[in-house]
Amino acid sequence: MIGPLLGILAAVLLAWNALAADTAKITVLNPRGIQPPIRLIPMAPRLDTLDGKTIYIVDTKYPLTAPFVQEVFKVMKEKYPKTTWIFREKLGSYFDDDPKLWAEIKEKGQGMIMAIGH
Repeated sequence: MIGPLLGILAAVLLAWNALAADTAKITVLNPRGIQPPIRLIPMAPRLDTLDGKTIYIVDTKYPLTAPFVQEVFKVMKEKYPKTTWIFREKLGSYFDDDPKLWAEIKEKGQGMIMAIGH
């Protein structure tokens, strides 16, 4: 007599759990949200020569890279004397924008080497 009662009890508990699970559903949202599409910007065409061009060397002030960037500037001036080399430090850090510098480079330069760290 106990066997059938346990079977009925087990069936009732399973049905109860199924009903409780259906009524306890919650909605979870992704905290990252919806990412905007990535806008692809092609690289600038390669210059055929550096002679007579103005090339900017930009230091983003990544930690411990200043001596390296200054050495690159020095070597490029020695190796390409017919090129005008301009050294600039970017405003802020690597993550900060510097619209005035970008405008200057677009207006006066034909190329840029940007040191972004290691």
